[in-house]
Amino acid sequence: MPPSALDFLEIDALLDDEERMIRDTVRAFVRGRVLPNIAQWFEDHTFPRELSRELGKLGVLGMHLHGYGCPGASSVSYGLACLELEAGDSGIRSFASVQGSLAMFAISNWGSEDQKNAWLPRMVTGESVGCFGLTEPDFGSDPSGIRTAARRDGTDWVIDGTKAWITNGGIADIAIVWAQTDEGIRGFLVPAKTKGFSTHAIERKLSLRASVTSDLIFESCRVPGDAVFPEVLGLRGPLACLNEARYGVLWGAMGAARSCYESALEYAKARKQFGRPIAGFQLTQQKLVKMLLELNKGVLLALHIGRMKDAGRAHASQISFGKLNNVREALAIAREARSVLGANGVTLEYPVIRHMNNLESVFTYEGTNEIHTLILGEAITGSNAFT
Repeated sequence: MPPSALDFLEIDALLDDEERMIRDTVRAFVRGRVLPNIAQWFEDHTFPRELSRELGKLGVLGMHLHGYGCPGASSVSYGLACLELEAGDSGIRSFASVQGSLAMFAISNWGSEDQKNAWLPRMVTGESVGCFGLTEPDFGSDPSGIRTAARRDGTDWVIDGTKAWITNGGIADIAIVWAQTDEGIRGFLVPAKTKGFSTHAIERKLSLRASVTSDLIFESCRVPGDAVFPEVLGLRGPLACLNEARYGVLWGAMGAARSCYESALEYAKARKQFGRPIAGFQLTQQKLVKMLLELNKGVLLALHIGRMKDAGRAHASQISFGKLNNVREALAIAREARSVLGANGVTLEYPVIRHMNNLESVFTYEGTNEIHTLILGEAITGSNAFT
């Protein structure tokens, strides 16, 4: 029996029963709730706020964290969920990634017991939404230079500055904000209703349109002394969170790639030119095979890194390896699929152009292609080429 076009290397057989159950549950949710609506959400530039609670009920928010109501799922299970969510849309996976791997992970790893008890149980259900404020208008790839500052004023902290390109910013109930202090960079929990804190939606995006992206603005924003993460100091805190998010991205990108490949394969079998389906032409088969190769290799890479992560062996540079490769190849797959669909490939009747546009953002967020290249360069040469 020939291999399946949709699971050519029988990767399904490498998963255990629980992993398959989680994957299939998220896949069913995406097919039933996301796919019938996502083209309209993308076109309308909207993320339905009720999806937060629905994703919480599904169990994908902070699913790889432990305690405080979090499921404590394996890294592989979390990765499979990210893949299925992004097969729906990068914006949906981004919401879950920011909620779980950035905001919740920061609280889980660096928060006090009071901070964890106050926020994690509400965030895992989607009742409360979080965002992660690190990037600034002039400081993206170099977070060490951030200008947002927090100063002590009696027992309080006063925060001033601006964060940019913050996913979930305009719908968040709590913002994790990283700011310069006299002691170094520290993290703060800033509730959305805090006086002096406001958001500004970033409009006219042609990518990640089914996702809320905002600037965070702090103008003499006063928070109590217990709003600061008690111990973590410097970039160690935010970079650990970014590493978690990058792990989800390297899986998620393969979901977008799979959607594009499946769409191109189905279209090629149905679309006729010169009296027969274009799937029978050599150049079309070459395109489909290129997509098949990189998709299967990318999923195997994600699974391998996931197994390493579950075993406690995955190094940050190996996460960068996965992010660099899988997002790059997912974008190439999307572009190849677009060419198979011809003019139909640029309409929202098919998922390809939506995924392609989204992947242009995924290509640069959570570390640009260049940054991950330099991370790997330093890992194999021992020489830091960032400066």
